Amino acid sequence: MSFLRWAVVTVPLILLLGFLSGRSVPVGSQSIWYQGLVKPSFTPPDWVFPVAWSLLYLMIGLALAMILHARGARGRGLAIALFVVQLVLNLAWTPLFFGAHHIWGALTDLVALLLVAIVTTLLFARIRRMAAWLMLPYLLWITFAGVLTLRIGELNPGAETLVPGAHTSQVIG
Repeated sequence: MSFLRWAVVTVPLILLLGFLSGRSVPVGSQSIWYQGLVKPSFTPPDWVFPVAWSLLYLMIGLALAMILHARGARGRGLAIALFVVQLVLNLAWTPLFFGAHHIWGALTDLVALLLVAIVTTLLFARIRRMAAWLMLPYLLWITFAGVLTLRIGELNPGAETLVPGAHTSQVIG
């Protein structure tokens, strides 16, 4: 398959998975629990998150398409497998943080995500440099999200007890 054919599959798929993860529980201003938290001064407004994540998912989807297109490249299978692992960790963060209210669990998830995403990016660089460059904004955003999550945890000891966890899906069929 050509790069464009891979991109037509990977980009919408990753965007859809990100959307579903984000809609699985109330997030941002839709979350009573999140509204009650003390947030650091550098917390972006709610509208920044879907815009940033849409752009990031677009870029990592293109990066994955480049790697999928690199048939026969050494290390391609491992790079794809690690990409899948980091994506699963990525998609788990929203339900952990907003749904289960496990700030420290969400932070642990972000640290694991960042480590796997760094290794994935390094493997991508060996196959297609542009794929690695497309991953860099993602790595920076994950780092920012980790710092933000850490500060929210520090500012809100016992935050998981503020209100009951979300047990219903927000996905509208």
